[in-house]
Amino acid sequence: MDIRPITSKQKIAYNAIVTHPLQSYEWGEFREKEGIKVIRSGFFDENPSTSSGLKLISGFQLTIHKLPKTDFTIGYLPKGTMPDEQLINELYKIGKQENCIFIQLEPNVFRNSKQEAGSRKIINWKLEIGNWKLPPAAHPLFTKYTFVLDLTKSEDELLTRMHPKARYNIKVAKKHAVEVKEDNTEKAFEAYWRLMQETTARQKFYAHTRHYHELQWHTFSHDVDPSKLTSHLFTATYEKKVLTALLFFVFHDTLYYPYGASSNEHRNVMHSNLAMWEGIRFGKKLGLKKFDMWGAMSSEPDPKDSWFGFHDFKRKFGPEHVEFIGSYDLVINPLAYQGYKVADKLRWLYLRMKK
Repeated sequence: MDIRPITSKQKIAYNAIVTHPLQSYEWGEFREKEGIKVIRSGFFDENPSTSSGLKLISGFQLTIHKLPKTDFTIGYLPKGTMPDEQLINELYKIGKQENCIFIQLEPNVFRNSKQEAGSRKIINWKLEIGNWKLPPAAHPLFTKYTFVLDLTKSEDELLTRMHPKARYNIKVAKKHAVEVKEDNTEKAFEAYWRLMQETTARQKFYAHTRHYHELQWHTFSHDVDPSKLTSHLFTATYEKKVLTALLFFVFHDTLYYPYGASSNEHRNVMHSNLAMWEGIRFGKKLGLKKFDMWGAMSSEPDPKDSWFGFHDFKRKFGPEHVEFIGSYDLVINPLAYQGYKVADKLRWLYLRMKK
């Protein structure tokens, strides 16, 4: 099997075989605009029926991140397929070339799924692939859990499966004439960013910069196109003011909810609940099959945790709580890796104290 770089001419074929927005060609373009190195490769098999004589079987998108004030880098492969020995061998080779300390893998694979079977096993919390043993990630970037809602159900079925409080809140928002619509204008983006700043200050968590959100916003198309990653901004307005803004991605047969923000004003009219419900209805109108809510806490969340509110908000819409197999580090430089882990713990301790 040949391993070759993916070119722009192979964009549609590449998008067809990857399974998550963070592996899409468009996401790689966005990261490149940020100045981050993107390596996008495919595994090809012989196929005489194609003009190139090759057929794309699988692929991956890897980003390379420089560590400040060092010559070292870190590789990141989010939401890829279940790795096999051939992929790990290729990643190790790239890691050596790019002077990576390690490459973090976060497979888009649910625990106890068919993809987890075979020779790839998790033993004593390590991911074992052939002769490779990958330890749990020193600092996972994605949550180990998410909520997934079945969009093939009818609206009535979805409403019935919801927590009674969610159904009630949707009715309250409608009673107060909260207006929810898809709005992909610059004005709507400004409202989204205003609410994002308000939400992060209120909840005391770190968020991406305006440049990050704005660059992403301008990179992705807002017209539905099954061959690419698209983004769609929904706003909830009450008394002529946008109070909630939710950003949805569409990729393949799935709706995603990566970002959302809301105001503390007029919370009694339940504007966020109606915005989420209209996003779900949007996914159904497109004929999508699933709604991945982009992260959740564990099955026994701590109500005192700062993220509990987001978890509980999603949970009330009646999705299935699912677990991924986790995040793992392919260590390239063992000595530097130990130093990195110590430095990373100290960094996060400082940030928590500062917050």
